[in-house]
Amino acid sequence: MYEIVKKMMFCMQPEDAHEFAMFFLKNWHKCQILDKFNYEDESLKNDFFNLEFKNPIGMAAGFDKDAVALNALAHLGFGFMEFGAVTPKPQSGNPKPRLFRLKEDFSLQNAMGFNNIGLKAILINLEKQQKIFKNQNLTPPPIFANIGKNKDTKNENAMSDYECLVQGLDNACDGFVVNISSPNTKNLRDLQNESFVKELFLSLNEKTKKPCLLKIAPDMSVDEALKVCNAGILGGAKGVIVANTTKDYSLSKNSYDIGGLSGRVLKNKSRELLKELAKDLFGKTTIISSGGIEDAEDVLYRLEHGASLVQIYTAFIYQGPMICKNINSNLANLLKSNGYKNIKEAIGTKI
Repeated sequence: MYEIVKKMMFCMQPEDAHEFAMFFLKNWHKCQILDKFNYEDESLKNDFFNLEFKNPIGMAAGFDKDAVALNALAHLGFGFMEFGAVTPKPQSGNPKPRLFRLKEDFSLQNAMGFNNIGLKAILINLEKQQKIFKNQNLTPPPIFANIGKNKDTKNENAMSDYECLVQGLDNACDGFVVNISSPNTKNLRDLQNESFVKELFLSLNEKTKKPCLLKIAPDMSVDEALKVCNAGILGGAKGVIVANTTKDYSLSKNSYDIGGLSGRVLKNKSRELLKELAKDLFGKTTIISSGGIEDAEDVLYRLEHGASLVQIYTAFIYQGPMICKNINSNLANLLKSNGYKNIKEAIGTKI
């Protein structure tokens, strides 16, 4: 069924197709048809940040920018969701076209630029989503806010944007992902330095008791990435997401000279960075792996090499709403066939 729908949607411009999908997901609860896509197994459950995760598969930021589809994503079987990136003020993002399908590579390329409706409007959407969960007598999976600075905020003033977002969203989400690694806001990646990262997390942890995580770019050297991650941990970062989209356009002959690549082309780069960083970071902090994850075999690989959780996005576009059910059911079987009683036993076994 999804292959038929995908053919139709792939005839549309990528951003138009995304808006169409978001309209459906925003209103899905009026027709109640998504629960058949869910899958649960006791072996997949785990706890991090004093939060319960029913499975390790999260939706990465960038899909639900304005927090309108969190309830739908929960019913599609995601173990946690990350909305945003949110900025203090609304902004339209970069000029269109800014989203491209690299169909031969099962990948995407985006130069969106933190387009979102801004903090105040997103708070209203979060309240609406919580009401839907309450009306369904459901406890939502952990929900994280991806936070970024406005493009017109100079880097020397960036900290105030992140502080504003943490204070504003503190009662509306379960944790924060600090985004200083997007390639689509000019000079944003310049903030990936030890001094700023440590100071930022020290400040944010004074303003919230919720876990604050650091999301890094995959284009740094291992040494550079370790320095930044350890600076964040010293400042109080409770986790690291490895990694954001890449500007390594050599990974695809079909790529454009703009934005960041995600999906299958990023798989090996993301895996290698995880393996190297985990040698130092495993046991110090919670690692979340992202980039090119498509199936249960890859999820198990990431877990065994130090990740406690994973995130997908591009694979959801190509595989459709059954992806969480497929990955989680296969992962439960893989755990058993590899001699693990549960997911906890698999994490870090091959570091």
